Amino acid sequence: MEFSVVKKHLNDRGYIVTICETVSEAKEYLNTQINGCTVGFGGSVTLEQMGLFETLQSHNTVFWHQRIPEGKTSNEIRLAANNAEIYISSVNGLAETGEIINIDGNCNRVASIFYGHKKVYLVIGKNKLEKDYDSALYRARNIASPLNAKRAGVKTPCTMKGDKCYDCKSPERICRGLSVLWGKPMTGEFEVILINKELGY
Repeated sequence: MEFSVVKKHLNDRGYIVTICETVSEAKEYLNTQINGCTVGFGGSVTLEQMGLFETLQSHNTVFWHQRIPEGKTSNEIRLAANNAEIYISSVNGLAETGEIINIDGNCNRVASIFYGHKKVYLVIGKNKLEKDYDSALYRARNIASPLNAKRAGVKTPCTMKGDKCYDCKSPERICRGLSVLWGKPMTGEFEVILINKELGY
């Protein structure tokens, strides 16, 4: 699929869109855009693979529950991330038609994407892109969620079989909240960074 098509649909829905060919290009772009700010990170394999925390932390104050400072708790860091000026996350599915889909466990990530920041960046590898809303939703539920559950080491049907979501009632279930952005929320600035590489789940 061509990024130019999804870029047009995202622009029509109110998003700024930047296309990067490489991870290095995307990281350098974000590094030049964000300086002297408080920054919150959502849970994201994409951001981990990019090494973005270490880059931004050198000249910003970055809060990420995957990098908990000594003396702080995971919940404290999540709350600080939710109150940051800038928020950065990836997504679980992006439709070529422009819908953005996320599934979350604690729901701090989807809550932060929706509201409360001066600017939100959504960093998305080409593997997250699907042809339409239904396909993007399927991807989020049946590809991204089982892989994230496996990474988290939980004992759910999707991690045992690894093939799809079973809509389980397990107490360890990590897919508890579904969010769909039909368009850019009315407050704050949103920028989608599309990277022409496979990143995350």
